[in-house]
Amino acid sequence: MPTFSSRWCQHAYLAPEYEHDKESFLDYLKLLLSHTGARVLIASADGTLAVLREYRQELEALTYVALAKEAALEAAVNKTITLQIAQKLGLGIPRSVQISSVGEITEAIREIGLPAVIKPVESWLWGSDVQGELQGVRLISRLVTTPEEAREAIEEQTQFGGSALFQQFLAGRREAVNFMYANGEIYARFAQWARRTHPPLGGVSVYRQSIEIPSDIGEQAEKLVREIELEGYSEVEFRRDSEGKPYLMEINPRLSASIEVAVRAGVDFPYLLYQWASGEKIDRVMDYRIGGWMRFLEGDILTTIQALSQYGRPGVDSPEQAIFDFMAAFFVPSGYDYVDGKDLLPVWTAMRDVAFRARQKLASGMLRRTFR
Repeated sequence: MPTFSSRWCQHAYLAPEYEHDKESFLDYLKLLLSHTGARVLIASADGTLAVLREYRQELEALTYVALAKEAALEAAVNKTITLQIAQKLGLGIPRSVQISSVGEITEAIREIGLPAVIKPVESWLWGSDVQGELQGVRLISRLVTTPEEAREAIEEQTQFGGSALFQQFLAGRREAVNFMYANGEIYARFAQWARRTHPPLGGVSVYRQSIEIPSDIGEQAEKLVREIELEGYSEVEFRRDSEGKPYLMEINPRLSASIEVAVRAGVDFPYLLYQWASGEKIDRVMDYRIGGWMRFLEGDILTTIQALSQYGRPGVDSPEQAIFDFMAAFFVPSGYDYVDGKDLLPVWTAMRDVAFRARQKLASGMLRRTFR
């Protein structure tokens, strides 16, 4: 892992996979906390967030857990609850129907139409696999254009008993507002927009820029965070329609992959989160640098490949435009994930890992199938 090779990483630990054995993961984590004396535990993935929430009381006996109160987390993680609160506050929300089985698809299509986006009500679920073993799975949003695609997406997202939102498709700009909120006060604000994401519909932002906080979504996002009392770090995501009207997508109550653009712009959210969780005085960040770009090159390559293979689907650029935009980004001053002139080993490790994964895909024929 690139992180392990950083000059700032004094010790590296590799825990068991919580997806298949969360008890072993928890035991390892408790031993690690006891051994290292770490002051704060911070979640950076949906799966670890779920584990920390479930075993929070045990972990808080060993360290500070950098999470909001459970009621606030439940409101943020569950998209149905989030949208209900947002609607009460007068925020723009996409037209949605909640469904839990393929038998409800016909009525959902009649009400919302196609294309549509099917997204899980909760991104992380625990369930049993075909052998009856406990398994955790992260579910992602899917764009569907036909009833057959909708059926596949619903089957996938409800396999462990969860439900999904059948939601109107919005092809406009994706923007997010980030906060550090505690004790009824906002200590830091930040905004960014994602030029490209992986996968192309949405997900990890692979090419993003710091922007001024738009007045419309800035006010709406802050109102929502205060209403939920979502202390700590949060990222509130919006999509705009063709006329520029913003619609709330979701709230992320944990550190996300896009946080690097905020840090390089002058808002060190991880450190602010550490201060809050450990009870220290929280620094106030009044402004930040606007216009800075950050790029996750491996993700951008994969996004461009997917755009080539998905040409003709809603929201996907033409192959010519996708290639032009990818190449043009090299001529725009940008920061790159893992790249730091004072800490070069992570980028070398990342390049080596990318080359290894590319060889694996070529060997399995995945890339050849993509271009058929």
